[in-house]
Amino acid sequence: MTEMGGLLRMGADGDRYDVVVLGGGPTGENLADRVRAGGLTVAIVEKELVGGECSYWACMPSKALLRPVAALADARRLAGAREAAGGELDAGAVLKRRDEFASHWKDDGQVAWLDSAGIDLVRGHGRLDGERRVTVQTPDGGSRTLTARHAVAVCTGTAAALPKLPGLAEAKVWTSREATSASSVPGRLAVVGGGVVAVEMATAWRALGSEVTLLVRGHRLLDRTEDFAGQLVADGLRAAGVDVRLGVSTTAVQRGDDGTLTLELSDGTELTADEALFATGRVPGTADLGLDTVGLKPGSWITVDDTGVATDVPGGWLYAAGDVNHRALLTHQGKYQGRIFGQAIADRAAGRPLDLAPWGRSVATADRAAVPQVVFTDPEVAAVGLSQRQAEDAGLRVRAVDYEIGNVAGASLYADGYRGRARAVVDLDRETLVGVTFVGPGVSELLHSATVAVAGEVPISRLWHAVPSYPTISEVWLRLLETYRG
Repeated sequence: MTEMGGLLRMGADGDRYDVVVLGGGPTGENLADRVRAGGLTVAIVEKELVGGECSYWACMPSKALLRPVAALADARRLAGAREAAGGELDAGAVLKRRDEFASHWKDDGQVAWLDSAGIDLVRGHGRLDGERRVTVQTPDGGSRTLTARHAVAVCTGTAAALPKLPGLAEAKVWTSREATSASSVPGRLAVVGGGVVAVEMATAWRALGSEVTLLVRGHRLLDRTEDFAGQLVADGLRAAGVDVRLGVSTTAVQRGDDGTLTLELSDGTELTADEALFATGRVPGTADLGLDTVGLKPGSWITVDDTGVATDVPGGWLYAAGDVNHRALLTHQGKYQGRIFGQAIADRAAGRPLDLAPWGRSVATADRAAVPQVVFTDPEVAAVGLSQRQAEDAGLRVRAVDYEIGNVAGASLYADGYRGRARAVVDLDRETLVGVTFVGPGVSELLHSATVAVAGEVPISRLWHAVPSYPTISEVWLRLLETYRG
């Protein structure tokens, strides 16, 4: 039986499948697709919307909010264009476009794709129920038990982590979900946190008209990136009118009868806001997943090897992909793991040998050596691999090579007074790149070239022959190499 619109689909062999996937986000979809391409039957169990966090409350709606901000900022950086771009963003139009990119929080298109790919969808809350078993509480109050011949893959992602503060639970503050799906612009928005979600949402809502105060417990933004990245982003936020406060924590929250929020701060002051976004980390989506039935602790991250097998569960049948394994909490890395791990499941089921060498077909080597990420602030931050500090902590003998991107002809054409910075981290023993960071307007599209260089372990001597087109911002590659050689 096959019915669209979210009703249950019955597999050819009842509730027995080769593989059962818990979680229908991008990671689960990619893993199921590779399994299906390998000739196995597969079902996805999803309790919310097929497409997951990324499609409805993270990547897509957040970038839909941020793209108009970048477009207007770019126009204002050019003489002749800035005179035509003197107005403000139309918040209503931006939010309407955001809604379209979130598919109006309906998953019909995603369900149709599953159907076309031959992947069964089971709606409901799935929980592990011992070895190779998943029990699903269905929306109609019923229950189904799915059995997997080969593997169960947990792809349930993460949820927002909220600190234990007096009054926080009653105050009904924003998490990343509310920040990306809000239907109106708050007059005053407090943002608590200094990571990617915090700085991106501070950028977006300030441009849409909110008075934004960013409260950061530490003394820099984006503390997993190169130091200069956080500083340039802080400068950009302040230039846009965001009140960036470093070294201050929130100690209590209270929402008054008039709906306004009062945040008590560690410096003894108070902040009044209409809404407060707490972007204070993520927790694994495993609290109510039946981990205890397979010997794991509920609410914990699931540790896996490089082929995706849960290392603390005997038998090699349980896999975990995406954020839930804590290897690299990024949608594109989850999709990558889905492809790698799904292929490994299919190969093992067919008795084919695995390719376990670094960068082999069966292992997610990029999780350790070549993770790319873009922070869509103004300026943008685009980085792949290791920062200088991370490389040194890993015991590598490295040299950091820096260059001011604004000195490249293409950058000066891109924007008047272009300000940005590039850093390449060179492994001196192998003369290859182990990390690259770009900060500046429009640098996100430079990142894949850096990712190829790092993942491909391309020697510096060969990079000299990768000639950048003139006049483009990509000439920064040549300048970095020239600076390295002297």
